[in-house]
Amino acid sequence: MSTQLATPVHWQLRTVDAALREALARSLGLSRTLSGLLVARGHHEPARVRDLVDPKLGALHDPALMPGMAQACARIRLAIERGETILVHGDYDVDGVTGTALLMRLFRMLGARAVWHIPDRFKDGYSFGAHSVTRAQATDARLVISVDNGTSAHETIAQLAALGIDTIVTDHHEPPADGTLPQAVAILNPKLADSTYPFRELCGGAVAFKLAWGIAQAISGTERVRPDLRDFLVDAMAYVAIATVSDVVPLVDENRVLARYGLRSLQTTRNHGLRALLSVSKLEDRPLDGEDVAFQIGPRINASGRLGSAAKAVEVLLAEDETSARRAALELDLFNEERKRISSELLPRVLAAAVPFADPEEHPLLVLAGQGWHQGLVGVLAAKVAEQYDRPAILIGLNGAQGRGSARTVAGFHLLEAIEAGREHVIRAGGHGQAAGLEIESERVDAFRTAVNIKARAMLRERPRPARRLLIDAELPFAEVNAQLMRDLDRLRPFGAAHEKPVFLSRGLRLAEEPRLMGADRTHLSVQLRLGAQVLRGMAFHKGVRAAELRMGQDIHAVYTPKWNHFRGETKLELELIDFCCG
Repeated sequence: MSTQLATPVHWQLRTVDAALREALARSLGLSRTLSGLLVARGHHEPARVRDLVDPKLGALHDPALMPGMAQACARIRLAIERGETILVHGDYDVDGVTGTALLMRLFRMLGARAVWHIPDRFKDGYSFGAHSVTRAQATDARLVISVDNGTSAHETIAQLAALGIDTIVTDHHEPPADGTLPQAVAILNPKLADSTYPFRELCGGAVAFKLAWGIAQAISGTERVRPDLRDFLVDAMAYVAIATVSDVVPLVDENRVLARYGLRSLQTTRNHGLRALLSVSKLEDRPLDGEDVAFQIGPRINASGRLGSAAKAVEVLLAEDETSARRAALELDLFNEERKRISSELLPRVLAAAVPFADPEEHPLLVLAGQGWHQGLVGVLAAKVAEQYDRPAILIGLNGAQGRGSARTVAGFHLLEAIEAGREHVIRAGGHGQAAGLEIESERVDAFRTAVNIKARAMLRERPRPARRLLIDAELPFAEVNAQLMRDLDRLRPFGAAHEKPVFLSRGLRLAEEPRLMGADRTHLSVQLRLGAQVLRGMAFHKGVRAAELRMGQDIHAVYTPKWNHFRGETKLELELIDFCCG
């Protein structure tokens, strides 16, 4: 079977203004390597660089600036005073689960009557629906607070209102294109058309955190919250860091502060559930980075919602003793192993389905559908397809006459804009520029594929995507890849969207020994690279097929990110090998 994969990557070395580099190094006492990397990325103003390398909690924006905050806090305080039941209505991904746990912990701390609800991916679908009304009535809730959903839930929120149940929406998804909003008491969403909030790229968990902060201010009677609530908010940033990294929002502005301090809170948390997750992920007793969340903690939280109900993930985060937390975390671990197994088995079928649509001119947006594809895993696989083909991808798992799909994009392509062009063919759809979900009748998939690709072609004519390139921050002598360099780079962590990992180029390396294939399916490549006395291991993930390119005694030019590898109590400096060429 042949598949048209992504085009080869063009290496592009960033340029550095030497005068700006030297001025920045002198001004802030930075190394030439770190100041050069920052200048190459466009950061040369000392004040802004200082905020980047040493972000402060004071840089967080006042929650009072969020649209609807005053109305939301007033209604919540009234609910607490009246003893009304508050239903926290989350979603089944990491963002929704962590935000739900955050608000539940706050309400428990305040002595409020609160219960939670997470939709079942397979029975209920995304966001609000009939299940929301049923759960609100069953719990006698008078107030529903959404987390990571609800901005487009006109019908359900109207049904709740007719029953005398108020709704507060906290969300970060794009509002409906026609500008209409549901009849909620308040809608906290920095992306609303009339929002003046200074930063629009918060994840759903962060918006829930802003609400918690606003409630804390309202209860304290001042912007400076009382000590116990301040301690809660600092600890709760652990949830926000997990949500921020997992939802792949840009790690700039507030998100950088929330992720940086949230990872510190996660590392020191005494929360039983978070400690149990760190334990099963083998992340205890060492510094945490964004990749630890992205590849270890986030997938475990997501796994239960992908394979069944996300209730188990909420139970972990709300566990009140070590034993129950450990038991629930081990269940999440088993879910995650099952997720990996099913994904591995399904991927070849997905790639086979892509073959008829391999022409990038005709199908710049891949829309793939299959009967029996696991609906909880199509998002994971859409990301793999998008990476492999270097094209946005929508994968739809069909179950008889209907299907549910998830979409993932690539740099420079706004997903939701394309999906809107196929709106008439779907039951419902929602999301944002980077990721989206939809429900569709099986018979409408072909028409939907045609419509969104017509739109995608028009979008790319107006705004062509740049040639696929690998941006390299600097060419670096191999001997300078050392502990001092890592201390410099640590000042820039965590890395993520819009704040990518540093990428370096070193030329003229040699193999110190024959390359080895790694992993259960032998798809990863392990190499020992040397130059003079310096020898470092490099791991090239998913590049096992390129092992034959490497020969002993041949010069190797390597593009990589240096990283610490923590394994069995040992910490070693290694390279994440991104690309290489020989000659």
